Amino acid sequence: MEQQQRYEKLKMGERGAIVSIVAYICLSALKLIIGNLSGSEALRADGLNNATDIIASIAVLIGLKFAQRPADQDHPYGHWKSETIASLIASFIMMAVGLQVLFNAIFSVFEGKHESPDLISVWTGLFCAAVMYFVYRYNKKLADTINSQAVMAAAKDNFSDALVSVGAVIGIVGSQFGLPWLDPVTAIAVGIMICKTAWDIFREASHHLSDGFDESAIEAFKDTVSQVQGVEEVKEVRARNYGSNAVVDVVLSVKGDLEFHEAHNVATNVENELKKSSEVLEVHVHYEPAKS
Repeated sequence: MEQQQRYEKLKMGERGAIVSIVAYICLSALKLIIGNLSGSEALRADGLNNATDIIASIAVLIGLKFAQRPADQDHPYGHWKSETIASLIASFIMMAVGLQVLFNAIFSVFEGKHESPDLISVWTGLFCAAVMYFVYRYNKKLADTINSQAVMAAAKDNFSDALVSVGAVIGIVGSQFGLPWLDPVTAIAVGIMICKTAWDIFREASHHLSDGFDESAIEAFKDTVSQVQGVEEVKEVRARNYGSNAVVDVVLSVKGDLEFHEAHNVATNVENELKKSSEVLEVHVHYEPAKS
């Protein structure tokens, strides 16, 4: 895949971030207003969650824009990792607010002042859950189409937010049946879910930034290389992530009596086969004579 096509896909990914930002601004304002008017801890917690998602989505948008910068003198591989850094920053923001929501909800439980929220908070929660589910479907389809780590992280966050809203509704409904403490308890669950989502995004982003790579993908690369004509043995395959792209290093052996140009052709064929995968950006091949 040409680099220009990859940059165009990043440009497409910006749409997902913008859709998320607009949705979060509207839903966060709605939840915080209704949550305060109706006295719902769970809905307020959900609104704060969406407020952090605005910042997180802006970080993703900025990361996608930086990732589109071409290679320069001090970034010879390009700025692809900006996409992953944006996901990492988003996880920090989400974790900070998740902990704040969690501590406030716990304090509210022990404070012992619980009143059943107004039923308008139920309809607000259901409406917001439905909207966020459709945003999730849009971003997931977009992430699959353009193979974007950052947009997929945003989609996972969207789905988590839909579940959080459903959880908030359950807590509010329960409080209407003589269980008013269920609303702040649900807010605790909301805080935990925010923290879990933040941790999942952090773990994936840090794994990529520390040059971790999917072992099953490495095995798939090995199988591809071993099937190329002229390859006697696949001695080593390593890979690392650059945003949603992969750079692959291959060490293989060829027949010792091959002419230089023949051995070079084998290496070129290996490179071309691996680059048929949409995620592979660069391939570095080192070949050695096979042992007799």
